[in-house]
Amino acid sequence: MTSEELADIFLSGDDYCALNKVQDYLKTHTRKELFQELLTPAMYRIGQLWQENAISVADEHLATAICDFVISATDNRSQEEKENAGKVMIMGFEGEDHYLGLKMVACVFREHGWTVRYMGPNLPLAHALDAAKQWKPDVIGLSAALVSRLPLVKTYMDAFRTLEPKPVVLLGGRAVALADLSDATAEGAVVLKSLETLQHWIQARKESNHEASA
Repeated sequence: MTSEELADIFLSGDDYCALNKVQDYLKTHTRKELFQELLTPAMYRIGQLWQENAISVADEHLATAICDFVISATDNRSQEEKENAGKVMIMGFEGEDHYLGLKMVACVFREHGWTVRYMGPNLPLAHALDAAKQWKPDVIGLSAALVSRLPLVKTYMDAFRTLEPKPVVLLGGRAVALADLSDATAEGAVVLKSLETLQHWIQARKESNHEASA
């Protein structure tokens, strides 16, 4: 199974074929490999086809919906495996409608025993701040697929710095991977340019917490 083949299945509209192929893939691959090596390249290909007018907006929406279905259907939410590793709130910047990456990040956190509140894309700052004040997450994950959303990074960072206790802010998404966010890192944000770096960050935090409690 290649990402190009999966993209074609998404565009065909055959959701159960897509799910079966992905479930077969997961028999010999990790969830991180599924997201990073298969689903993400498949959706990038679909986005490129749309930009080239090779497919319609309706085709792109159909493919996105099937990818969403596959992510949800293969998400591991077993309560028995929960480790209470921490609480994370995941969202997209206001005006940012892309959400598949957010769902992948939520899945990775759940797989590592975190309690996740997936807030979805396009969350206005005032509502994000209210939710964080009430729930008090250990970590807030923000995603930007569009470069036009990056100017909001400082605004959100400034707001989240007022929270007590202060959460760690993670920044990810396609735009983040292409941008220089040294100012944000200087202010304490952690920039994650791939799901692999997210996995490494989660593992490093787990080891640090174990050492602190030893």
